Amino acid sequence: MTGYIIRRLLQMIPVIILVTLGTFLLLYLNADPVRATIGVGEDLTQEQVTAIRHELGFDKPIPVQYAVWLGKVVRGDLGRSNRTHQLITTELKTRLPVTLQLGLVAWLFGIVLAIPAGVLSATRRGTKLDILATVMTISGAAIPGFWLGIMLIMLFGVVLRWLPTNGFVSLFDNPAEGLKYLVLPAFSLGLAGAAMTMRQTRSAMLEVLAQDYIRTARAKGLSQRSVVWVHALKNALLPVITIMGLEIGRLLGGAVIIETLFAIPGMGRLIVQSIMDRDFPVIQACVLIVALAVLFSNLVTDLLYGYLNPKIRYN
Repeated sequence: MTGYIIRRLLQMIPVIILVTLGTFLLLYLNADPVRATIGVGEDLTQEQVTAIRHELGFDKPIPVQYAVWLGKVVRGDLGRSNRTHQLITTELKTRLPVTLQLGLVAWLFGIVLAIPAGVLSATRRGTKLDILATVMTISGAAIPGFWLGIMLIMLFGVVLRWLPTNGFVSLFDNPAEGLKYLVLPAFSLGLAGAAMTMRQTRSAMLEVLAQDYIRTARAKGLSQRSVVWVHALKNALLPVITIMGLEIGRLLGGAVIIETLFAIPGMGRLIVQSIMDRDFPVIQACVLIVALAVLFSNLVTDLLYGYLNPKIRYN
């Protein structure tokens, strides 16, 4: 297992290099990176622009600039924001935990709701419960997250006034109050993923329940609960884990819209603000963080495969 982890980490290096190169080149999508840094509205002479270009290192060849920037990233220096002139790492220390809490609640919501619903739908195939679950799954996958969020704000925030519709309270500071602020955005963010997980769970359970060893377990006199939840579910979770692992990247991407909609001060909202302000260093850092999170979530997913399926050997 240790050797496999080391090999996977080494295989991630070329991908990380491509990601860092792509994020670095974001700055050069702008016509003049110096103007993007100092602000397009600044009235500077050509001599001043040239001096700033030299001071910031933009007069060097692009490969040299990339090597310098990559060296700083490896040391944990992501640069400074063009808008606030603060260290980006300082900004991310306050923004990233917010997004992680939102994503974790949305992810757990998908697991807690989707897996039991998928199991029950498979064990009651063709019944009204199965049809209802199928309709809800299709609806959940088809409804856009931002539209669902708007509807939830209108219903629970404006009409019923049951839940807050903007702001954020950390779960570590006040768990009960924090959940009240996260219920609506987490539901909006996680519903589509829950729908896909539920359908995958149902399909996998139907396939596993038709296997010979399940019939043997039933012939031995094991209870239905033991057959379904102990023997069948563990094997059916293998393809479900793939969906759950890929869901992490979708949650991080969807947080951009949901955090803006619910005024949550997380990394997604920071990305939107940075795009509006043409704050390319912050955009570079956020894209890099998201890409690294997706890579490591895929690694964890592969390791869970080996835990759930003893037939898998990491040779």
